Amino acid sequence: MAPVETVIPARLDRLAWSWFHTLVVLALGVTWILDGLEVTLAGSVAGALKASPRLQFSDADVGLASTAYLVGAVAGALLFGWMTDRLGRRLMFFATLGLYLVGGAATALSWDLPSFCLFRLLTGAGIGGEYSAINSTIQEMIPARYRGRTDLAINGSFWIGGALGAASSLALLDPAIIDPETGWRLAFMIGSLIGLAVLVMRRFIPESPRWLVIHGRLDDADRIMDEIEASAGAGKAPETLKPLRIRPRRFTPLREVFHTLFVVYRQRSLVGLALMAAQAFFYNAIFFTYALVLTRFYGVPANHIGWFILPFALANFMGPLALGPLFDSLGRKPMISFTYAISGALLALSGVLFAFELVSAAQLTIAWMVIFFFASAAAGAAYLTVSETFPVEIRALAIAVFYAAGTAIGGAGAPYLLGVLIATGSRMSVLIGYLIGAALMLAAALAQWLYGIAAEGRPLEAVAQPLSSLTE
Repeated sequence: MAPVETVIPARLDRLAWSWFHTLVVLALGVTWILDGLEVTLAGSVAGALKASPRLQFSDADVGLASTAYLVGAVAGALLFGWMTDRLGRRLMFFATLGLYLVGGAATALSWDLPSFCLFRLLTGAGIGGEYSAINSTIQEMIPARYRGRTDLAINGSFWIGGALGAASSLALLDPAIIDPETGWRLAFMIGSLIGLAVLVMRRFIPESPRWLVIHGRLDDADRIMDEIEASAGAGKAPETLKPLRIRPRRFTPLREVFHTLFVVYRQRSLVGLALMAAQAFFYNAIFFTYALVLTRFYGVPANHIGWFILPFALANFMGPLALGPLFDSLGRKPMISFTYAISGALLALSGVLFAFELVSAAQLTIAWMVIFFFASAAAGAAYLTVSETFPVEIRALAIAVFYAAGTAIGGAGAPYLLGVLIATGSRMSVLIGYLIGAALMLAAALAQWLYGIAAEGRPLEAVAQPLSSLTE
């Protein structure tokens, strides 16, 4: 294709916040609410799955089912990440949500461990695909000066889903209200019902103008930008905006993708991998097995788990909201390093207190509320890092690669490992798992401090020049 000049990126970044940006956040950010709902339900219904006369899961089976969900998320992220860069953001955020709806509804109909794991895998594949399509779209739509706080707030909304899952489990797993065998099945239907409403909302979200420009569809990009600017009260782009010169392309070969990731941006890739792997192990090991810790070591009834998860979810949601603006003002490097380091140190301390039986169930929950106030912001910062520090042509697949690698290295086996450690009945064994998570977080904090990128307030094209750019 012939070279072109465009000011589309500059026009997007100069916009004031408007109803359009709010709609983008609500319609696309719900992905994390759904993921939070799924993860919380998986933990909250663990007791019901073990007590089910039909399923009769063991602690290790519960961990295996959680691992199946994460394996599906890895596969979905890679497949749909590749398709998102080739076919567009908009098409994929409909396809991935559709897969999630099917997988979630099918989980409610599971009849044994293999079927349950299969349907959890499909559900995870939909959510994993959402991560690539949604993160890339949000990064490309939100003005640079709002990007950090918005991304962290959206990732923090995972815990709105967590609270919904915890609250619903209190009712649906209470034998005085409903048969638990029916209750856990109804619980898994909740996400599908929410997803149906979100499908309607997404009809109003356009394709990413940045993606359209890169693929030579300048007329479509200009038309969408005119509509966005009209809604935001902005006029035509002034002549003073610096144009970007590019040579549009239909797709980027995988060979160039991996050369860019692991040769051109090797240092950024190592930092992104460290952040994603550490937070994946930290969250998946602890949260997927939280209910097992409470039931086995503290004797908390399965239908009361929600009361412990609700305050835990609140702290996780408030952390990114309170700390998010600091990622844009103080900067990415100091804030990401701090949140990772403090999370790791506090987890190690709480693990020791747990191992030596120095905390009650309520006190452990309070300790984890403090830890995850910081850890939730840290986890959101990992997604922020890998979605803003690579070129637009490979953004979705880059998110997928690092999410998949991080989850495979640090997350997929974590629930099963912790499930096995918990099954031993030894607090010291569980402490080993917690110390592994703490060490990974501290190592990631050091990597970010030494090699992280200061991306705050900068246009995406300045953080990582497009591969198709002709601008010096």
